[in-house]
Amino acid sequence: MPYCTTNDGVKLYYEEAGEGTPILFVHEFAGDYRSWEPQVRHFSHNYRCITFSARGFTPSGVPADPEMYSQDIAREDIKAVLDSLDIQEAHVIGLSMGGFSALHFGMHYPDRVLSQVIAGCGYGADEGSSDQFKRETAEAANRMETETMAVFGASYAVGPTRVQFQNKDPRGWKEFETQLCEHSSLGSANTMRGVQSRRPSLYALKESLQEMTVPTLVLNGDEDDPCLGVSLFLKETITSSALSLIPRTGHTCNLEEPALFNQICETFIHQVECGRWTLRDPRSMTSSIISAEDK
Repeated sequence: MPYCTTNDGVKLYYEEAGEGTPILFVHEFAGDYRSWEPQVRHFSHNYRCITFSARGFTPSGVPADPEMYSQDIAREDIKAVLDSLDIQEAHVIGLSMGGFSALHFGMHYPDRVLSQVIAGCGYGADEGSSDQFKRETAEAANRMETETMAVFGASYAVGPTRVQFQNKDPRGWKEFETQLCEHSSLGSANTMRGVQSRRPSLYALKESLQEMTVPTLVLNGDEDDPCLGVSLFLKETITSSALSLIPRTGHTCNLEEPALFNQICETFIHQVECGRWTLRDPRSMTSSIISAEDK
């Protein structure tokens, strides 16, 4: 089994398929390296696709120390995967927790990112819901330990932004639920406490986001309510970004609508590679509604 080793000695399991320009996929909290199978099957026709399980998600290492989990560490783990494979630049596609990590990676290492898709990024990201998010993540982490993921995962899989997947594709959703329930209880709890609960508000990072010029696609399901406002904020703040919404879709958008997700991402990457993805025209950023402002 292929592994790379992080700076602090944690082994991360990865898989790759295809040849060409690299695309690195970074999974969400409820997923792992397997969550990107519809994307790997599609993109590996023309790209070198890499997926990996984050620390805490088997078959990667599961550190027992909760201090070995944080947003900064998750960012550096992306770098460790790329470094171990001798990849200098890659397109990076991240969902939810993986979207946060991809975004932080793009802010800190823009020279390593050809483009970034930030999908389903927003849970607990705004200051207004910070206290509620910290409370709910603490409760969830405690349940993961006491009930185990075999039990907790089944309830997590039918959350308000997951039922869309269950309703559209019961077979696909069941596979998602089964894989979620296989996750390490310790690793999931430590990830929830160390990464999810303690990550900084994206609104507090506004200045850094305004300076970002990495080609960025913000992608969201239109029924993924906790992420909608944050997605709009990212679009308005990152001048190299565009916003795409997938209709009648929840949080697990890459599995719920794989063909549409792939099409949107592929069109974006193609525009980037053709040199047609530019910064937003400053003339479009005005308080005027009808006509251009007087100079």
